[in-house]
Amino acid sequence: MNLNIVADENMPLVEEIFSEFGSVKRVAGRNMSPADVCDADLLLVRSVTQVNELLLEKASPKFVGTATIGTDHIDTGYLQQQGIAFSSAPGCNADAVVEYVLSAIFHLAQTQGFDPAERTWGIIGVGNVGGRLQKRLRGLGYNVLINDPPREARGDDGFVTLDQLLSDADVVCMHTPLTREGDHPSYHLLAEPELKRLKPNTILLNAGRGPVINNADLLTLKKLRDDLTLILDVWEHEPVVDPELAAVTEIATPHIAGYSHDGKIRGTFMLYEACCQALGIQQTKTLDDFLPEPAIKQVMVNGDVTALDLIRLRYDPYRDDRDLRRTLDEEAQTRALSFDRLRKQYPQRREFSSLKVIGEMDESLQQQARALGFKVAADSKIP
Repeated sequence: MNLNIVADENMPLVEEIFSEFGSVKRVAGRNMSPADVCDADLLLVRSVTQVNELLLEKASPKFVGTATIGTDHIDTGYLQQQGIAFSSAPGCNADAVVEYVLSAIFHLAQTQGFDPAERTWGIIGVGNVGGRLQKRLRGLGYNVLINDPPREARGDDGFVTLDQLLSDADVVCMHTPLTREGDHPSYHLLAEPELKRLKPNTILLNAGRGPVINNADLLTLKKLRDDLTLILDVWEHEPVVDPELAAVTEIATPHIAGYSHDGKIRGTFMLYEACCQALGIQQTKTLDDFLPEPAIKQVMVNGDVTALDLIRLRYDPYRDDRDLRRTLDEEAQTRALSFDRLRKQYPQRREFSSLKVIGEMDESLQQQARALGFKVAADSKIP
């Protein structure tokens, strides 16, 4: 088989995973043009590429895939109309986003001097990411409120209203897709009226889509309420970050919450699986063929270790915060280029499950480590 494959330059291992299909051409995803894809048989993108009639006006791909959970950048109706097979990669980086959230809050807890277990957590959007976050938080024994009108409309239960969540939650985590139409649009889901309902000392975290929060309203409110703590990985006008909003944000990162090495490779591989199915080709590879061993795959601990100590062995969100802040004095166009550069040159980050913990731990730490997602040796107990 000799197909032409056009892929986002930041997508890992496309050549290795798709080698049996043909040759690969790498293109900058945000600047992908009709000329770049005119001869594409397979088109593989990420969230920064708008795939629509304009992009595909000169192309007739057999398959389009996005290595992301969200599909708001894909005109799926047009693809269907043209008979083009399509797949996203739901869940590919969900664990990475969950671990970004947990890392950020656990680091913040030490900085501000609170116990995450004593806070009420609210999750808005309980899909691939929000659902996994809910599971880990409840595994930790935390009190969790959830809001997801589309799921509730389908008959699922256990949800609270948005007003109740905003009024009662100490930590509010946004994990909705970006939708502008339908019964439950998420565009500017949190604007001035909703943001004003946040209780005192709330932590508001957005690692979903930037425009689900009206960033101008958020900045205005933050200027009036210094008690609020903001953690933002996504921004309304990416790749241009508002430096004034970033300046009042505790942790500001360049849309990298889902950028674990595991998640990126999983996303590419899920598109390989979907492509094989769409083209009627026998799958010959497995994900384990491509996941490398981590530099640190096992750690021996003693009774003094904390959950945050384990988290730090995998991820420190303040590192990404510092990298983004170094770019905020640049002109807008340069900031946009720097934003994409940080994403393109993102260092390898492994997920919690790639670390095995052995040694002496009390039952509380064992339970926390397992709930967070680390592998814990069965005999790692304090006698």
